[in-house]
Amino acid sequence: MDSIMRRHDVTLALLCLVLSCIFVSGKCEGKFGLSSLAISKTDPVIQETAAKGVLRRLLPRHESSFELRIVSEENCGGKSCFYIDNHPSKNQAEGPEIRISGTSGVELCAGLYWYLKRWCGAHISWDKTGGKQLKTVPAPGLLPAVEPGGVHVQRPVPWSYYQNVVTSSYSFVWWTWERWEQEIDWMALQGINLPLAFTGQESIWQKVFKSNRFNLSQADLNDYFGGPAFLAWARMGNLHGWGGPLPQTWLDQQHQLQLKVLDRMRSLGMIPVLSAFSGNVPSALQRIFPSAKITRLGNWNTVDGDERWCCTYLLDPTDPLFVELGKAFVEQQIKEYNGTHHIYNCDTFNENLPPTNDPGYISTLGAAVYKAMSAGDNHAIWLMQGWLFATDDWFWKPPQMKALLHSVPVGQMIVLDLFADVKPVWQRSDHFYGIPYIWCMLHNFGGNLEMYGRVDTIGSAPIEALRSPNSTMVGVGMCMEGIEHNPVVYELMGEMSFRSEAVQLEDWISDYSSRRYGTASGGAQAAWKVLHHTIYNCQDGVADHNGDVIVEFPDKNPDLMYVTGNRDSLKLRGSFSLSGIRKPRGGGKLGHNPHLWYSQADAVRALGLLLSSADELGEGLPYRYDLVDLTRQVLSKRANELYTNILAAYGSRKVENVQRFGNSLLELFSDIDKLLASCEGFLLGPWLESAKNLSTNPEEKILYEWNARTQITMWFDNTDEKPSSLHDYANKMWSGLIQDYYLPRAALYISFLDHSLRENATFPFDMWRKQWIQLTNKWQTSHHSYPSKTVGDSLQIVKKLYIKYNVPSKLLVSSL
Repeated sequence: MDSIMRRHDVTLALLCLVLSCIFVSGKCEGKFGLSSLAISKTDPVIQETAAKGVLRRLLPRHESSFELRIVSEENCGGKSCFYIDNHPSKNQAEGPEIRISGTSGVELCAGLYWYLKRWCGAHISWDKTGGKQLKTVPAPGLLPAVEPGGVHVQRPVPWSYYQNVVTSSYSFVWWTWERWEQEIDWMALQGINLPLAFTGQESIWQKVFKSNRFNLSQADLNDYFGGPAFLAWARMGNLHGWGGPLPQTWLDQQHQLQLKVLDRMRSLGMIPVLSAFSGNVPSALQRIFPSAKITRLGNWNTVDGDERWCCTYLLDPTDPLFVELGKAFVEQQIKEYNGTHHIYNCDTFNENLPPTNDPGYISTLGAAVYKAMSAGDNHAIWLMQGWLFATDDWFWKPPQMKALLHSVPVGQMIVLDLFADVKPVWQRSDHFYGIPYIWCMLHNFGGNLEMYGRVDTIGSAPIEALRSPNSTMVGVGMCMEGIEHNPVVYELMGEMSFRSEAVQLEDWISDYSSRRYGTASGGAQAAWKVLHHTIYNCQDGVADHNGDVIVEFPDKNPDLMYVTGNRDSLKLRGSFSLSGIRKPRGGGKLGHNPHLWYSQADAVRALGLLLSSADELGEGLPYRYDLVDLTRQVLSKRANELYTNILAAYGSRKVENVQRFGNSLLELFSDIDKLLASCEGFLLGPWLESAKNLSTNPEEKILYEWNARTQITMWFDNTDEKPSSLHDYANKMWSGLIQDYYLPRAALYISFLDHSLRENATFPFDMWRKQWIQLTNKWQTSHHSYPSKTVGDSLQIVKKLYIKYNVPSKLLVSSL
């Protein structure tokens, strides 16, 4: 039997080699039902115009310096590529200097950035992470020539994928078209051609569910849709109603925004990935269709199984109504969005499990999901996040994985190996048993601001996966939960779309430093050499999630943290490690051991080296962002050390040391808040103001602000005595949030420690929880405004803090 399955898998792998050809050029038509799929259906003239628009917004003075033109795949050996050549008129007095040719608008933009990086020393990142460094681009007429014969860069795999299904909530939720336009430009310059397009899908569901066939009311949908900041989890069937109801103005605004997003993506030759029906339905559907097979799922992270938010309803894929609903949803999207490119995301088992592990049943479920999708679009391709295979690997053994993956016709499914940067599934599944997959970097959970990366892995592992025997890899992807952080990681990951060889990281990092700051500064390059081998080269296999005491103050009873009741002993009963994936937070965890994979001394050394280049680089925004970010990283780890000393002093019953270390910790909170206030990328104000600015009346303003505040603090529901198990999951090191929420919370906890020692009493854990929850609920419903502009000089603040804190003994006392 094993040999038969092995031959079957090899056959599938060989078929996927043909599949890659289909994906790239539309050749081999008629095979596997993919004859209508091509990399782009947009007219070449439209794509050229769209690419020129990116150039104009990026370098308006150089609009005439480049000629951008679309060429056919036949010019690129049947694959996607771009060419960079010296323009024939380069030596003339006027006219273009550089010609970039590519197979799509995305290729033209990627070729443009490839040239700007390698010949002009330029760098482009998100505005919040320092923005663009374009001062090294010569003036028009002086652009450097490329080598004779030009440069040809071909994609080794056809797809460059972008987004996680929750990025829409953690990062995009309050965006207007102006911000989306910037992001799509960035995507094109990075070579992304397969992005999710999830904005506004609730408007589609509203039209489907309120149609005469399904006849649900708006009240029914108010219980179904989540609030703006929680839409991702309502879509996945993890919750319902929380943060809502969604105003009609929101639905209409988001629908119009989606039309603009789709139009721009398509004009550049991108393939927007739309959503499909996963089985998640409103509870009221039972009333309309009492004979339908609808089951209620279990509790997903509510405190007490509160039925107002938890235990969503799943329509069995084998029920005929499933296909009818799925067909209606896909067809409504095609109608509203003026067509489709046939790729749809659907994640039926996201952090939920099938009712049985029987492979036959799982195969039936998978086939039914695809049947519903293809009923609305007979060329549909199912794109599935492979998160379930990573987070629930105890359930998804080979028989279950094969049953789901092989339930769809070969070539009609693409799997995202979502966590391949840490926990690659392709290795234990023989390349997903012959199914095409995309090697993805997840990297970030909850949109946390933490310096972290695995650059050596990113620079080599996708190449290894592609070259390994029987590989069915068809792309690379960025699947972070939140964006606008760690620009070095995303710059490198973007390049892997066009690299056929492993990256020489020492040289790449040195070049990155020079481009980011606009010059090769010795101190900065030395700093980045240290950062490369420490902070940005985590190899411990731990899923990083920022649990630093500043942003996730431990909800723990210190009296339970010792082996015996004798607090003179410092031996902990247990410790909390972030080695798992998406573990609930709560009072059951003892000890506090946030992820630390490098030497703190090395981070301090890197900070000193980076600071030594201040006179040379101090005016540049990318430099200032990195300086603030690294200082924040160093001080947040120092805060963890202080917290450990506070607990040790408490265990030793030394009230003076609890007070002394506690005061030092709270002072550190304030210092970090002032530091972050000086840098645009670390402000609370823009998050809250962008939420409020989308409102059209006072009620919406209150709702949107509550959504924005709640997501980054308690996240989900709580009682008077029980915090959400997801509290601080989406924590942010933002100025304002630290001073007005994180600091008072820490001060409250320390005051209870102090009081317990002075009164020789046990720690009042229940009282601590009640007051912390009161503090949280009050902050979530408050309306205090926070600055959207920076305050203070980053450089001067960093210098002062470096002097104040760079010697560990100034923070920590070795003798307790």
